[in-house]
Amino acid sequence: MDGTSSAAREELDRLARSLRRQMVVLITDLTVRVHLRRLAFGEPKVADGSDPSRYHCSATYQGNRPASATAAGTASRAVSLLRAAGWEVTVSQEDDDGRLWTVVLAHRDGSTVRVLTSDDTPAVAFRGQTPALVLRPPQPAGQPVQEPERTPETLTPGYVLCYECDGVGRCPGCGGRGWVLRTPGLAESRSRCSECATRKFCPICRGAGQLAISNLSTYQRGYYPELEQD
Repeated sequence: MDGTSSAAREELDRLARSLRRQMVVLITDLTVRVHLRRLAFGEPKVADGSDPSRYHCSATYQGNRPASATAAGTASRAVSLLRAAGWEVTVSQEDDDGRLWTVVLAHRDGSTVRVLTSDDTPAVAFRGQTPALVLRPPQPAGQPVQEPERTPETLTPGYVLCYECDGVGRCPGCGGRGWVLRTPGLAESRSRCSECATRKFCPICRGAGQLAISNLSTYQRGYYPELEQD
């Protein structure tokens, strides 16, 4: 992520590591047959369409509770673990397509953790997200981003440049402005960019400029013929 403040990126990485440690505690305590390699935060993604852009890291994991554990007991245990670690915790109920979930929501230092359980399934879902930080200075008003988020030289191992924005990270439809001109040269003819819905970042890579090869769909892999040789 060229032009990134090293101090801000180090802080975001620290927050992601801290959040992952907490999620590991929850996952190993509440589920069976744990596979922690699935719990990966990956590269920061644009959190919103603000200028300058803010970035956060997030991860999800799904496992199964032990056969002897109930959804209510699992939720109660999650609350105890999180509160003991200094998190502010609330519990609510959410209906999703007829399935009732107990949702444990925790906040600490801007990070959030969600643990979802249901009597209708043994699955336990975990979702973690860091706070959003500004990683690079703002661009001049009305100007598109000049430096790409990623280039072939700065790709993370196991990633490829985003096929939609070619590593720029910003919406190719509006150049990162959030708006387009209906009539070229006429500022009064501005309209919202439908491609990114005024969020400014690329809708495919969400501002990262790169995509994880392991997460590419069959359709997306068609943009990278060199992968067929692997």
